[in-house]
Amino acid sequence: MDVEEVAEKGKRHKGKHDKPKPWDDETVDHWKVEKFDPSWNEGGLLEVSSFSTLFPQYREKYLQEAWPIVKGALKEHGISCELDLVKGSMTVSTTRKTRDPYIIVKSRDLIKLLSRSVPAPQAIKVLNDEMQCDIIKIGGLVRNKEKFVKRRQRLVGPNSSTLKALEILTGCYILVQGNSVASMGSFKGLKQVRRIVEECMLNKMHPLYNIKVLMMRRDLASNPELANENWDRFLPKFKKKNVKQKKVKSKEKKEYTPFPPPPQPSKIDMQLDSGEYFLSDKKKSAKKWQERQEKQAEKIAENKRKREEAFKPPEEAQKQEDDKIKNDKEDIAAMTTSLKKKAKELGNRKSADSIDDAEMYIAASKKKSKSNK
Repeated sequence: MDVEEVAEKGKRHKGKHDKPKPWDDETVDHWKVEKFDPSWNEGGLLEVSSFSTLFPQYREKYLQEAWPIVKGALKEHGISCELDLVKGSMTVSTTRKTRDPYIIVKSRDLIKLLSRSVPAPQAIKVLNDEMQCDIIKIGGLVRNKEKFVKRRQRLVGPNSSTLKALEILTGCYILVQGNSVASMGSFKGLKQVRRIVEECMLNKMHPLYNIKVLMMRRDLASNPELANENWDRFLPKFKKKNVKQKKVKSKEKKEYTPFPPPPQPSKIDMQLDSGEYFLSDKKKSAKKWQERQEKQAEKIAENKRKREEAFKPPEEAQKQEDDKIKNDKEDIAAMTTSLKKKAKELGNRKSADSIDDAEMYIAASKKKSKSNK
């Protein structure tokens, strides 16, 4: 025997139980969920198991209409169901015909989904072995109601576009209703949905960034060359930007004094100081009446003054009008003087022209008479 063979033997068998198992075969898919065969459990269940859940009042009408469909789907698996409209509860329980021991858990998930506003045809799909469900409670993740509503709407997106994108990429059915998010799909998809919902509600990452990452992961998975490599270098890394918050006004700290503040004077102390304490009841009432009358008179005077103010003409507007009239008068006077001046100049010019014309006429007539002689 060679040393190498001995070493290989030593590596192969570390202990007495470390032996090849019959199910350690590459052809066997350990993750595959086989469909339940009733022949595996012909005797049925020994004990009766039951689950019940409450539903809101607004779901009462819909459940009443859809209950025959639910009852028929559960009857195929040997599960009895009951709808109690008085107590507002749904109950599922095993019967003698039940063979699959896990179907009662699936039935419990079914009534949970129905109470969370999931439509009956969609909720019945959870009875299949490949389909799982997860109900994410988001009510306690955000304290402020306004922030909660905004972040929930962010998860849904405009015209439910963000929710549809998440459904396509994760392969899960998602329904946002009230303080919870109901999702149905494979274990892998449900894990992704839970992470995305919690990150959105805790304001860690926007759903759109998660959608981008999921799209890139899908593209990388389709490439056989990168199937067995680390994808971290391809995936984007989103950094959270610091948003400026409102500065909290800090109160001025008062100087510390070991002595307590002086006690405030009581009503009796104030009466003792003013001397009112020693007055008789009659005088006290007379004094109160007098104070009331004075206050009333002041109030009447103030109201009268307010009423009279409405009838007073505005002084500023009158001044402006006076200034306007004065300016208009000055403009008219200046215009008249300039017109008179221009008229005088025109008259002087005309008289000078007429004299020149007369002289010219006389001179011309003299020349004519000379020529005739």
